[in-house]
Amino acid sequence: MLGNEQDAQDVHQEAFLKAYRHLENFRFECSFYTWLYRIVTNLCLDALRRRKSRREDPSVVTDSSGDTIDLMSTLSDDRAGSNPDLELRRKVLNQRIGMALDTLTPRERMVFELKHYQGLKLRAIGEMLQTTEETAKNTLFRATRKLRANLADA
Repeated sequence: MLGNEQDAQDVHQEAFLKAYRHLENFRFECSFYTWLYRIVTNLCLDALRRRKSRREDPSVVTDSSGDTIDLMSTLSDDRAGSNPDLELRRKVLNQRIGMALDTLTPRERMVFELKHYQGLKLRAIGEMLQTTEETAKNTLFRATRKLRANLADA
């Protein structure tokens, strides 16, 4: 997710400018929505990469009375990384999911990831893969069934 409303507005504006500038590159092989979605996704990823490379804000600030406050000391750390047991379980689960995803065919994996990780609709996935929505739905069903079987065995 982008950092603030200004970042989101910048990406929004840049996406439409980029789409307008490159409209002649649109080949009608997919829907306009899918083409524009790719542009927005790439711009969001670029913005997140840029944001990661920025320096972090200081965690120590001075209040109105002149006292220094360490903002980080006031936060509780409920992340899995702060609990070794939860961190180990998370890593094991991620490895199991990764191994289960590796058992899928490339097409099954792509459909599954586009649906569940990218949140695309089956119709858009079908257009992206130059097939029908029904074929994308069947592929997703097969992928989900394989993943459930693989994850249930271990």
